[in-house]
Amino acid sequence: MADPEPGDDGPLGVLVRDYLQHMTVERGLSANTLAAYRRDLRRYQLFLDARGTTEAGRIGQDEVSAFARAVTTGEDGMAPLSPRSAARTIVAVRGLHRFWALEGVTEDDPARDVHPPMTGRRLPKAVPVEDVVRILEAVDTGTASGRRDRALLEFLYSTGARISEAVGVDVDDVPATDALRGPAVVRLPGRGFGERLVPVGSYAAQAVEAYLAQGRPALAAKGEGSPALFLNVRGGRLSRQSAWSILRAATERAGVEREVSPQTLRHSFATHLLEGGADVRVVQELLGHASVTTTQVYTLVTADTLREVYAAAHPRAHS
Repeated sequence: MADPEPGDDGPLGVLVRDYLQHMTVERGLSANTLAAYRRDLRRYQLFLDARGTTEAGRIGQDEVSAFARAVTTGEDGMAPLSPRSAARTIVAVRGLHRFWALEGVTEDDPARDVHPPMTGRRLPKAVPVEDVVRILEAVDTGTASGRRDRALLEFLYSTGARISEAVGVDVDDVPATDALRGPAVVRLPGRGFGERLVPVGSYAAQAVEAYLAQGRPALAAKGEGSPALFLNVRGGRLSRQSAWSILRAATERAGVEREVSPQTLRHSFATHLLEGGADVRVVQELLGHASVTTTQVYTLVTADTLREVYAAAHPRAHS
């Protein structure tokens, strides 16, 4: 059976739609995240319909638990989900029921004690510093687009920005470097309605200044006055897909034999900071994580590095 399409039919569908509207207005979730929530909750609605449960107040913990099993086994006639996707689905269902309880739609929260399946901890992949340098220096800066490419990659690694944040930066978000006050600070748009300030290292600042002076004007001349920092060859804002392609081309040119995505540079930014002695809460702020728990996964990476160094260097590490 095919995956369900979003819909809002019936009393439950109307209540689900109200919840999604709340998430749109109050949480400022991205379009992709909202689409995922809509699919997940539509599947939940169809599951409840099949069991004859059409009123929110008649949903009990047994129904929620049965749905949690069904999304991993496919018992509901839909494609079984991976542990990670199933966890996301149950998080959406828990949020829905918590909202209904808070709004007085239901007397209690039947999903309160139903937890997502364990997904296992996947450590972020980081690129060694020397490989990052090879990638950055592999860019040919002899053209306007080449200067843009170098500035973009230096910017990504220097700030730990998400790719959507980097391409969303405007020229006015990047002040000039002040040698007396230290590194420049860029304002990143962030997810939803949030934004944060992140320092820009000297290498990235120099690359951006060179691009602004000798690259961006040539690209801007082909457009209609876009405020974007990083422009495409038509003078418009550079897309996420184009930015990914720029990094992939530089990685191939550098001879780095692994896939390096913008997210990989973000992981490397965090890991290298922690390995250099940065406090995890500072890294949390730089990455824009709402909770330090999200950032602490990087400490496991640096702990692995510490173990490797210890094993190689300590005279009594091995018997």
